[in-house]
Amino acid sequence: MAERISVDVPAFWENGWQILRGVYTPEEVQKFRDGANASKGVSGELLSRPLMRHAILDGKMVEVARQLLGSEDIMYAGDSSFTINSGQHGYHKDNADRKDANAPDWQGRYTILRFGIYLQNHTRHTGGLNLRHKSHNEPDLTTGKTIYVKTRPGDLAVWSLRTTHSGNGKLLSFPWWVTPEPQSEDRWPWFFREAKPDGDRIAVFAALGLDDDHHDRYTTYLKTRKYMVDMWHRSKLDPEVFDQAAQIGLKIRDMHDEVADDLNAGQNVEWKPIPY
Repeated sequence: MAERISVDVPAFWENGWQILRGVYTPEEVQKFRDGANASKGVSGELLSRPLMRHAILDGKMVEVARQLLGSEDIMYAGDSSFTINSGQHGYHKDNADRKDANAPDWQGRYTILRFGIYLQNHTRHTGGLNLRHKSHNEPDLTTGKTIYVKTRPGDLAVWSLRTTHSGNGKLLSFPWWVTPEPQSEDRWPWFFREAKPDGDRIAVFAALGLDDDHHDRYTTYLKTRKYMVDMWHRSKLDPEVFDQAAQIGLKIRDMHDEVADDLNAGQNVEWKPIPY
């Protein structure tokens, strides 16, 4: 089991996100970077990639999830990835019900977490995570102040799937006190200067949550998305993955097997609401 990690549980539920400082050693950070670079062109979620599966199986995310969710019943359902120099940005939420306040995702506390490991310095360098502070309880993309999340190598970021967020945030070297909105470069004053990147931008992501109705609905939604189903088709898990997950008390929902013969899976390229 992973060592105890200090988590401010009330602050997370108040704000919808948190940075956990120094969770990974410099050696672990380098192992992530080496594994990601060596895994270029190898498709599939993290557990199907031998050089990257330790991101989930080292138990650190599971330990944090247990504290935040107040339960030992933590499940992983095939939602993970890593990116190298991804250029995508723009505010969005990741949960199934993004716009309808009456939908199941907005009934009660939401129990799925997104973890992000950013493997370069974003305290002084651009390309980090943007999110809207305290946006996890509102089904829109405009609620909450824009925050540029200043992670350092070794930090672990965690946020609710309902939190409005964007990749590839812009950090300014001048005026350093201004945090631009995502996709706002065409409206910048001439004197704005973006901070330099810290080498290749490599990030690792995984979603963990309770084995409950929220997670079941989320996986039902993911089964409608073409990119996820295509990834699961390429993500056959080795038997030892299940053994290692059992050692840290993590349940695995095998999405590769669930969609293998489902001819209706993966019909939607873009997000669409699902019925309730």
